[in-house]
Amino acid sequence: MLAETSLSIWGWGSLGVVLFLVTFGPFAIFYFAFYILCFVGGGFVVTLLFGKSNSEKYLEQCEHSFLPCTSVGIPKCIEEMKREARPIKIDRRLTGANIIDEPLQQVIQFSLRDYVQYWYYTLSDDESFLLEIRQALQYALVQFSARSKETDWQPYFTTRLVDDFGTHLRVFRKAQQRIAEKGDQMKDQAEELVDTFFEVEVEMEKEVCRDLVCTSPKDEEGFLRDLCEVLLYILLPPGDFQNKIMRYFVREILSRGILLPLINQLSDPDYINQYVIWMIRDSNCNYEAFMNIIKLSDNIGELEAVKDKASEELQYLRSLDTAGDDINTIKNQINSLLYVIKVCDSRIQRLQSGKEIDTVKLAANFGKLCTVPLDHILVDNVALQFFMDYMQQTGGQAHLFFWMTVEGYRVTAQQQLEVLQSRQKDGKHQTNQTKGLLRAAAFGVYEQYLSEKASPRVNIDDNLVAKLAETLNHEDPTPEIFDDIQRKVYELMLRDERFYPSFKQNVLYVRMLAELDMLKDPSFRGSDDGEGESFNGSPTGSINLSLDDLPNVPSDDTVQLHAYISDTVYADYDPYAVAGVCNDHGKTYALYAITVHRRNPNSEETWKTYRRYSDFHDFHMRITEQFENLANILKLPGKKTFNNMDREFLEKRKKDLNAYLQLLLNPEMMKASPALAHYVYDFLENKAYSKGKGDFARKVPPLIQKTYSDPDHCRVAAPIDDNVDDNIPLRVMLLLMDEVFDLKERNQWLRRNIKNLLQQLIRATYGDTINRKIVDHVDWMTSPEQVADAVKRFRDAFWPNGILAETVPRRDKAIRMRTRVAGKTKLLEVMPDELKHIIGAETTRKGILRVFEMFQHTQLNKRMVYVFLERFLETLFPQNKFHELFNKLHSRSKQMQRYKQRLHSTQAPSLQKR
Repeated sequence: MLAETSLSIWGWGSLGVVLFLVTFGPFAIFYFAFYILCFVGGGFVVTLLFGKSNSEKYLEQCEHSFLPCTSVGIPKCIEEMKREARPIKIDRRLTGANIIDEPLQQVIQFSLRDYVQYWYYTLSDDESFLLEIRQALQYALVQFSARSKETDWQPYFTTRLVDDFGTHLRVFRKAQQRIAEKGDQMKDQAEELVDTFFEVEVEMEKEVCRDLVCTSPKDEEGFLRDLCEVLLYILLPPGDFQNKIMRYFVREILSRGILLPLINQLSDPDYINQYVIWMIRDSNCNYEAFMNIIKLSDNIGELEAVKDKASEELQYLRSLDTAGDDINTIKNQINSLLYVIKVCDSRIQRLQSGKEIDTVKLAANFGKLCTVPLDHILVDNVALQFFMDYMQQTGGQAHLFFWMTVEGYRVTAQQQLEVLQSRQKDGKHQTNQTKGLLRAAAFGVYEQYLSEKASPRVNIDDNLVAKLAETLNHEDPTPEIFDDIQRKVYELMLRDERFYPSFKQNVLYVRMLAELDMLKDPSFRGSDDGEGESFNGSPTGSINLSLDDLPNVPSDDTVQLHAYISDTVYADYDPYAVAGVCNDHGKTYALYAITVHRRNPNSEETWKTYRRYSDFHDFHMRITEQFENLANILKLPGKKTFNNMDREFLEKRKKDLNAYLQLLLNPEMMKASPALAHYVYDFLENKAYSKGKGDFARKVPPLIQKTYSDPDHCRVAAPIDDNVDDNIPLRVMLLLMDEVFDLKERNQWLRRNIKNLLQQLIRATYGDTINRKIVDHVDWMTSPEQVADAVKRFRDAFWPNGILAETVPRRDKAIRMRTRVAGKTKLLEVMPDELKHIIGAETTRKGILRVFEMFQHTQLNKRMVYVFLERFLETLFPQNKFHELFNKLHSRSKQMQRYKQRLHSTQAPSLQKR
């Protein structure tokens, strides 16, 4: 049924189509489609036009019916824009001091000009935005200035700054020790040192580590942006701070335009080295100190740079055409340069081969060591500390301490008796009180070392002890009351195999020689081709006179020695002067020309040597300490503080020194003290005099204080850190010496002596007003004149002649390496010999080079700069919790995260046990 229906539909449809085509033709279908399209399009156009007109009428009705009138807003805005911009008045006062405000205004002007204006004017000519930024900067500076005036800067400069530097140095020293303990050769030791440094920092600080800020430029920029934004929040009014565009501009100017370049410059090791050289530019470079730096250098880059420069100078000298006297000078210079090149080559080969030699160990095992007599050890501060350490190891410290205490008692007793005699002459009587003090002191020594209750007790002849006890009970004490027992104790220490003889075979003895500059370096014996050049490794580069060699000096009766002062000459100050012809800022002193004749059966010699009065004074102290009987016979002319260069005074002193020499060279004097001839010959030799006791060493106090002082402060190795916080210079000097020279790891007796020495030096220099002077100096440093000078230096450094300074190109590596060598040489040269006599030459050299090496790492320098900056802001804004803020800013530190993980892993087992 359905099939039939579909066939009928298709049939009728086909018939209709055929009839349509026959009637209207074949194109009728296209006309039909076109008519339909036109009908539809026309209907759409009519509908659109009608709808638009009706919609506009309806919207107009709605606008008038529901919306408020806005006919005033847009025209008023257009009118306001057409008006001329009114100038914004800015108060140019910033700090209240014109001398500071003027350079500060120039800094603000230059900053806006070079960081904003150069691109802003390409967008707009309207200056209101620039004026708003300037006004915001000035407001921030006004608030900053007001905070600075209210802040007490004395604790920051005298305590926090010093403590932070000491902590930084301590962390560096611990990092060096940790790397040395590993013992293996690092591929990149500098990088390993930086990583280890920040490991030690987080272990010491516990709460913060600055590794990301110091090692990642991206994190450093982010840190400075965050810090500047916090400062703007504190200093700017709320309305200006909420203006993000202006806030971001000011933040970028401060962080990237000012702080970041300044921190990069202060952290540059080459800049620091140049600044060090500039600071001590008045010191003349010493060839011996320079050669010592070359011998000790462990940086191949330094050695190659010095070698290349020496080769360049060598080629130039060989190209010169000279004759006469000049040729001898040039030959000497060529030989010196060849020697420098040779030393550099030898040192480079050793470093490249990894066969570095420990001089102390090598000398202890194979070297021929100098012999230092026991009496020299007991009177030398540096040597005594090593002997003290050894005696404590062997259990013989009671003997040494007894000997030292008796020495102190003798000095104190002599002083008290001299005071007593002078008061008796003046009619004052305090005899019983003084004798009572001396008796109490003598009984104290007896009870501490010789009585049956003493622990440890000095084992000595019982008869001598009993005799001493009887003397103490029935007679008045004298300075010589312990002399017999002291001599026995000395003989025991000298001859007992447990003490001095074994000490000479101990490694402590070798280290003592190194500190005394008496340890020869066997690692340099010239080249392999058999050339005869050799040298030692002492810091001064000179061959020290071994005490073993003293007997080789002629001293028998057949040798006659005569000397007299032939003339007095003036010389400009220079420690390396020969015949006084030198210059150092016009500082003059008198030199005495001594003509010396020496006769023996086979020959006769005559020479001249030059000595200062201070040389005579040092020589006199040395021989009177060794030969006590000379103190009552030889009298050296006294010192004179003022007018000591007067011609008449110098002539009188010349006569007195001549009389002193003649008495000293008297044959009867020489026979009475045969060993004296060696000291006299050494003093009169034609060479630079090496002082055995400098000004500082002479002031070292007795080993015990006066007997009426607190006994707790008389004991050896007593704490020395008491009562130093109130004494600003003592605290600063003691802290720096502890950290620079690592004195806390040394003998406490040495530290106590250093503390007493510093106290005496401070009192002698400034008296009781030193703290007041330091406070006044801090006030001077923060005065308007000094602040203005600092701002001007900053302005001139960043904008010389008002033009933004271009980035200084990094100097050539060879030049930077030679600057490092020059800096180290200068630092070693400026160190006084007195310091070496107090703490030892080796300790002094290691401490100075450690400080210099600390400044050779950019990342570590940045850490120190950021620490100073953080403490500065904490001092300036004490109410804003900057300490917590910095902890949060540094919280992403990788080292901090590792430390917390290690801490958690170590605490987890203990928590599980609980």
